Amino acid sequence: MHLLIPHASAQEPHVEAALRELELPALSALLGLLTASETLGDDDHAPLPPHERALARLRGVTDDLPPTAAWRLRDAGVAPGEAVWALVTPLHLAVGTDQVTALGAATLGLTDEESRAYLDALTPQVFPAHEGWGTFWLAADAWAVSHPSLEGQEAASPDRILNRAVETWMPRGRRLRTLMNELQMVLHGLKLNEERDARGLRPLNAAWISGCGRDRGQALPEDLLVDHSLRGPMMSGDLQAWGEAWKALDAGLLSEALRHVKGGGALQLTLCGERSARRWERRAAGGWQRLKERFTPARVSVADAMEGL
Repeated sequence: MHLLIPHASAQEPHVEAALRELELPALSALLGLLTASETLGDDDHAPLPPHERALARLRGVTDDLPPTAAWRLRDAGVAPGEAVWALVTPLHLAVGTDQVTALGAATLGLTDEESRAYLDALTPQVFPAHEGWGTFWLAADAWAVSHPSLEGQEAASPDRILNRAVETWMPRGRRLRTLMNELQMVLHGLKLNEERDARGLRPLNAAWISGCGRDRGQALPEDLLVDHSLRGPMMSGDLQAWGEAWKALDAGLLSEALRHVKGGGALQLTLCGERSARRWERRAAGGWQRLKERFTPARVSVADAMEGL
Protein backbone atom coordinates (compact mmCIF):
# COMPACT_ATOMS: atom_id res chain seq x y z
CA MET A 1 0.00 0.00 0.00
CA HIS A 2 1.34 3.42 -0.99
CA LEU A 3 -0.49 6.53 0.21
CA LEU A 4 0.46 9.86 -1.43
CA ILE A 5 -0.90 13.16 -0.08
CA PRO A 6 -0.38 16.38 -2.10
CA HIS A 7 -0.47 19.83 -0.46
CA ALA A 8 0.40 18.42 2.95
CA SER A 9 2.31 21.61 3.79
CA ALA A 10 3.68 24.80 2.24
CA GLN A 11 6.57 27.19 2.72
CA GLU A 12 4.55 30.14 3.99
CA PRO A 13 5.08 30.77 7.75
CA HIS A 14 1.34 30.95 8.44
CA VAL A 15 0.86 27.48 6.92
CA GLU A 16 3.68 26.03 9.01
CA ALA A 17 2.19 27.69 12.11
CA ALA A 18 -1.24 26.25 11.32
CA LEU A 19 0.29 22.79 10.93
CA ARG A 20 1.87 23.02 14.38
CA GLU A 21 -1.52 23.82 15.89
CA LEU A 22 -3.20 20.78 14.36
CA GLU A 23 -3.72 17.62 16.37
CA LEU A 24 -3.24 14.66 14.03
CA PRO A 25 -2.83 11.66 16.34
CA ALA A 26 -3.06 8.97 13.67
CA LEU A 27 -0.42 10.60 11.47
CA SER A 28 1.83 11.21 14.48
CA ALA A 29 1.61 7.56 15.52
CA LEU A 30 2.03 6.38 11.94
CA LEU A 31 5.20 8.41 11.43
CA GLY A 32 6.53 6.87 14.64
CA LEU A 33 6.27 3.44 13.03
CA LEU A 34 7.72 4.41 9.65
CA THR A 35 11.24 5.20 8.49
CA ALA A 36 12.03 8.21 6.29
CA SER A 37 13.54 6.82 3.11
CA GLU A 38 13.68 9.53 0.43
CA THR A 39 13.18 13.24 -0.16
CA LEU A 40 12.44 14.29 -3.73
CA GLY A 41 13.04 17.87 -4.90
CA ASP A 42 14.23 21.00 -3.11
CA ASP A 43 12.94 23.87 -5.26
CA ASP A 44 9.63 25.64 -4.76
CA HIS A 45 10.19 27.44 -8.07
CA ALA A 46 10.40 24.28 -10.17
CA PRO A 47 7.66 24.11 -12.85
CA LEU A 48 6.34 20.84 -11.42
CA PRO A 49 5.11 20.70 -7.82
CA PRO A 50 6.55 17.79 -5.82
CA HIS A 51 3.46 15.59 -5.96
CA GLU A 52 3.39 15.73 -9.76
CA ARG A 53 7.08 14.93 -9.95
CA ALA A 54 6.60 12.01 -7.54
CA LEU A 55 3.71 10.66 -9.61
CA ALA A 56 5.72 11.02 -12.81
CA ARG A 57 8.56 9.03 -11.28
CA LEU A 58 6.14 6.28 -10.33
CA ARG A 59 5.23 6.15 -14.02
CA GLY A 60 8.92 5.86 -14.90
CA VAL A 61 9.28 9.43 -16.24
CA THR A 62 12.08 11.40 -14.57
CA ASP A 63 12.57 14.40 -16.89
CA ASP A 64 10.97 17.84 -16.65
CA LEU A 65 8.39 17.29 -19.41
CA PRO A 66 5.93 14.66 -18.21
CA PRO A 67 2.92 14.38 -20.55
CA THR A 68 0.35 15.29 -17.91
CA ALA A 69 -2.43 15.95 -20.42
CA ALA A 70 -2.02 12.54 -22.05
CA TRP A 71 -2.11 10.90 -18.62
CA ARG A 72 -5.28 12.79 -17.72
CA LEU A 73 -6.86 11.42 -20.89
CA ARG A 74 -5.72 7.92 -20.07
CA ASP A 75 -7.16 8.24 -16.56
CA ALA A 76 -10.45 9.34 -18.15
CA GLY A 77 -10.54 6.16 -20.24
CA VAL A 78 -9.51 7.87 -23.48
CA ALA A 79 -6.64 6.53 -25.57
CA PRO A 80 -4.19 9.43 -26.22
CA GLY A 81 -2.71 7.66 -29.23
CA GLU A 82 0.41 9.16 -30.78
CA ALA A 83 -0.82 12.77 -30.67
CA VAL A 84 0.92 15.53 -28.73
CA TRP A 85 -1.50 16.68 -26.03
CA ALA A 86 -1.58 19.70 -23.73
CA LEU A 87 -3.68 20.59 -20.71
CA VAL A 88 -5.67 23.83 -20.92
CA THR A 89 -6.81 25.39 -17.64
CA PRO A 90 -9.50 28.12 -17.97
CA LEU A 91 -8.80 31.19 -15.84
CA HIS A 92 -9.73 34.68 -14.85
CA LEU A 93 -6.67 36.91 -14.56
CA ALA A 94 -7.40 39.49 -11.88
CA VAL A 95 -5.25 42.60 -12.29
CA GLY A 96 -4.26 44.17 -8.98
CA THR A 97 -2.04 47.07 -8.03
CA ASP A 98 1.09 44.95 -7.73
CA GLN A 99 0.37 41.62 -9.43
CA VAL A 100 -1.86 39.64 -11.78
CA THR A 101 -3.54 36.74 -9.98
CA ALA A 102 -4.83 33.59 -11.69
CA LEU A 103 -8.29 32.50 -10.50
CA GLY A 104 -9.41 29.01 -11.47
CA ALA A 105 -12.74 27.36 -12.22
CA ALA A 106 -13.53 26.57 -8.58
CA THR A 107 -13.08 30.20 -7.52
CA LEU A 108 -15.11 31.37 -10.52
CA GLY A 109 -17.96 28.94 -9.90
CA LEU A 110 -17.61 27.64 -13.45
CA THR A 111 -20.09 24.82 -14.09
CA ASP A 112 -19.48 21.80 -16.30
CA GLU A 113 -22.07 23.11 -18.76
CA GLU A 114 -20.42 26.53 -18.97
CA SER A 115 -16.97 25.01 -19.30
CA ARG A 116 -18.09 22.83 -22.21
CA ALA A 117 -19.70 25.84 -23.86
CA TYR A 118 -16.45 27.82 -23.62
CA LEU A 119 -14.44 25.00 -25.17
CA ASP A 120 -17.01 24.63 -27.96
CA ALA A 121 -16.83 28.37 -28.65
CA LEU A 122 -13.02 28.45 -28.68
CA THR A 123 -12.49 25.35 -30.80
CA PRO A 124 -13.28 26.73 -34.29
CA GLN A 125 -11.30 29.92 -33.70
CA VAL A 126 -8.26 28.70 -31.76
CA PHE A 127 -8.23 24.91 -32.13
CA PRO A 128 -9.70 24.27 -35.62
CA ALA A 129 -9.75 20.63 -36.71
CA HIS A 130 -8.78 21.53 -40.30
CA GLU A 131 -5.45 22.82 -38.96
CA GLY A 132 -4.71 19.56 -37.18
CA TRP A 133 -6.12 20.35 -33.74
CA GLY A 134 -7.98 17.93 -31.52
CA THR A 135 -9.90 18.77 -28.34
CA PHE A 136 -11.37 16.84 -25.43
CA TRP A 137 -13.29 18.14 -22.41
CA LEU A 138 -11.98 16.59 -19.19
CA ALA A 139 -13.59 18.64 -16.42
CA ALA A 140 -14.80 22.15 -15.67
CA ASP A 141 -11.22 23.15 -14.87
CA ALA A 142 -9.38 21.11 -17.50
CA TRP A 143 -9.49 20.69 -21.26
CA ALA A 144 -7.12 18.67 -23.41
CA VAL A 145 -5.97 19.83 -26.84
CA SER A 146 -3.64 18.16 -29.32
CA HIS A 147 -1.38 19.53 -32.06
CA PRO A 148 2.13 18.70 -33.32
CA SER A 149 3.35 22.22 -32.49
CA LEU A 150 2.96 21.48 -28.77
CA GLU A 151 5.82 18.98 -28.80
CA GLY A 152 8.56 19.86 -26.29
CA GLN A 153 6.77 22.91 -24.86
CA GLU A 154 7.39 23.48 -21.14
CA ALA A 155 5.18 25.37 -18.71
CA ALA A 156 4.48 25.38 -15.00
CA SER A 157 1.74 23.19 -13.59
CA PRO A 158 -1.62 24.87 -12.86
CA ASP A 159 -1.00 24.12 -9.18
CA ARG A 160 1.91 26.57 -9.32
CA ILE A 161 -0.16 29.50 -10.60
CA LEU A 162 -3.71 29.20 -9.27
CA ASN A 163 -4.55 32.01 -6.83
CA ARG A 164 -1.02 33.34 -7.22
CA ALA A 165 0.85 35.91 -9.26
CA VAL A 166 1.42 34.51 -12.75
CA GLU A 167 4.20 36.79 -14.00
CA THR A 168 7.12 34.73 -12.73
CA TRP A 169 5.60 31.50 -14.08
CA MET A 170 4.97 32.58 -17.66
CA PRO A 171 6.37 30.05 -20.17
CA ARG A 172 9.58 31.07 -21.89
CA GLY A 173 8.71 29.39 -25.17
CA ARG A 174 7.19 31.68 -27.80
CA ARG A 175 4.70 29.05 -29.03
CA LEU A 176 2.82 28.77 -25.74
CA ARG A 177 2.93 32.50 -25.07
CA THR A 178 1.49 33.20 -28.52
CA LEU A 179 -1.25 30.62 -28.08
CA MET A 180 -2.16 31.92 -24.64
CA ASN A 181 -2.36 35.48 -26.02
CA GLU A 182 -4.63 34.26 -28.81
CA LEU A 183 -6.90 32.59 -26.28
CA GLN A 184 -7.12 35.84 -24.31
CA MET A 185 -8.14 37.81 -27.39
CA VAL A 186 -10.83 35.34 -28.44
CA LEU A 187 -12.21 34.98 -24.91
CA HIS A 188 -12.53 38.76 -24.65
CA GLY A 189 -15.17 38.82 -27.39
CA LEU A 190 -17.26 35.82 -26.36
CA LYS A 191 -20.95 36.32 -25.58
CA LEU A 192 -20.55 33.75 -22.80
CA ASN A 193 -18.57 36.33 -20.86
CA GLU A 194 -21.29 38.94 -21.31
CA GLU A 195 -23.77 36.46 -19.84
CA ARG A 196 -21.53 35.83 -16.82
CA ASP A 197 -21.04 39.55 -16.35
CA ALA A 198 -24.81 40.07 -16.36
CA ARG A 199 -25.03 37.54 -13.51
CA GLY A 200 -22.35 39.35 -11.53
CA LEU A 201 -19.72 36.69 -12.22
CA ARG A 202 -16.13 37.12 -13.31
CA PRO A 203 -15.53 36.29 -16.98
CA LEU A 204 -13.08 33.77 -18.33
CA ASN A 205 -10.40 36.00 -19.80
CA ALA A 206 -7.41 33.65 -20.07
CA ALA A 207 -6.25 30.04 -20.13
CA TRP A 208 -3.07 28.32 -19.00
CA ILE A 209 -1.39 25.66 -21.15
CA SER A 210 0.81 22.98 -19.60
CA GLY A 211 1.54 19.25 -19.47
CA CYS A 212 2.55 18.97 -23.13
CA GLY A 213 3.75 15.75 -24.71
CA ARG A 214 3.00 12.35 -26.21
CA ASP A 215 1.77 9.56 -23.99
CA ARG A 216 4.63 7.60 -22.45
CA GLY A 217 5.51 5.90 -19.21
CA GLN A 218 3.78 3.10 -17.38
CA ALA A 219 0.55 2.90 -15.43
CA LEU A 220 0.63 3.97 -11.80
CA PRO A 221 1.09 1.12 -9.28
CA GLU A 222 -2.15 -0.63 -8.40
CA ASP A 223 -1.53 -0.22 -4.67
CA LEU A 224 -1.15 3.57 -4.95
CA LEU A 225 -3.81 5.77 -3.37
CA VAL A 226 -3.62 9.54 -3.97
CA ASP A 227 -5.76 11.69 -1.68
CA HIS A 228 -6.48 15.16 -3.08
CA SER A 229 -8.69 16.40 -0.23
CA LEU A 230 -6.15 19.04 0.88
CA ARG A 231 -5.80 20.57 -2.58
CA GLY A 232 -8.93 22.72 -2.74
CA PRO A 233 -8.46 24.49 0.60
CA MET A 234 -4.72 24.97 0.03
CA MET A 235 -5.17 26.38 -3.47
CA SER A 236 -7.86 28.80 -2.28
CA GLY A 237 -5.81 29.87 0.74
CA ASP A 238 -8.49 28.74 3.22
CA LEU A 239 -6.34 27.55 6.12
CA GLN A 240 -9.31 26.76 8.34
CA ALA A 241 -10.79 24.44 5.71
CA TRP A 242 -7.33 22.98 5.07
CA GLY A 243 -6.99 22.18 8.77
CA GLU A 244 -10.44 20.57 8.84
CA ALA A 245 -9.53 18.51 5.77
CA TRP A 246 -6.36 17.36 7.55
CA LYS A 247 -8.40 16.31 10.60
CA ALA A 248 -10.83 14.36 8.41
CA LEU A 249 -7.93 12.68 6.66
CA ASP A 250 -6.37 11.79 10.00
CA ALA A 251 -9.61 10.34 11.35
CA GLY A 252 -10.28 8.39 8.17
CA LEU A 253 -7.64 7.21 5.73
CA LEU A 254 -4.64 7.71 8.01
CA SER A 255 -6.32 5.86 10.86
CA GLU A 256 -6.96 2.98 8.47
CA ALA A 257 -3.30 3.07 7.41
CA LEU A 258 -2.24 3.02 11.07
CA ARG A 259 -4.34 -0.07 11.74
CA HIS A 260 -2.87 -1.68 8.62
CA VAL A 261 0.69 -1.09 9.85
CA LYS A 262 -0.09 -2.19 13.41
CA GLY A 263 -1.45 -5.38 11.94
CA GLY A 264 1.92 -6.07 10.33
CA GLY A 265 1.18 -4.66 6.88
CA ALA A 266 3.69 -2.86 4.67
CA LEU A 267 3.14 0.80 3.83
CA GLN A 268 4.72 3.67 1.93
CA LEU A 269 3.60 7.19 2.82
CA THR A 270 4.56 10.17 0.66
CA LEU A 271 3.76 13.66 1.96
CA CYS A 272 4.14 16.47 -0.56
CA GLY A 273 4.52 20.20 -0.04
CA GLU A 274 5.55 23.04 -2.34
CA ARG A 275 9.28 22.35 -2.33
CA SER A 276 9.73 18.62 -1.68
CA ALA A 277 8.04 15.26 -1.41
CA ARG A 278 9.17 13.04 1.45
CA ARG A 279 8.59 9.30 1.59
CA TRP A 280 8.39 7.09 4.66
CA GLU A 281 8.06 3.34 4.51
CA ARG A 282 7.42 0.28 6.61
CA ARG A 283 8.04 -3.26 5.52
CA ALA A 284 5.83 -6.06 6.78
CA ALA A 285 6.59 -6.63 10.49
CA GLY A 286 6.66 -9.88 12.46
CA GLY A 287 4.89 -10.63 15.72
CA TRP A 288 7.81 -9.66 17.99
CA GLN A 289 8.18 -6.26 16.32
CA ARG A 290 4.45 -5.58 16.66
CA LEU A 291 4.47 -6.62 20.32
CA LYS A 292 7.41 -4.33 21.07
CA GLU A 293 5.70 -1.37 19.41
CA ARG A 294 2.49 -2.07 21.30
CA PHE A 295 4.20 -1.49 24.65
CA THR A 296 6.57 1.27 23.49
CA PRO A 297 4.52 3.33 21.03
CA ALA A 298 6.46 6.10 19.32
CA ARG A 299 4.96 9.40 18.26
CA VAL A 300 6.53 11.99 16.02
CA SER A 301 5.89 15.72 15.74
CA VAL A 302 4.02 16.06 12.45
CA ALA A 303 5.26 19.62 11.90
CA ASP A 304 8.88 18.59 12.50
CA ALA A 305 8.56 15.61 10.17
CA MET A 306 7.25 17.86 7.39
CA GLU A 307 9.68 20.71 7.94
CA GLY A 308 11.08 21.91 4.65
CA LEU A 309 8.34 20.43 2.48
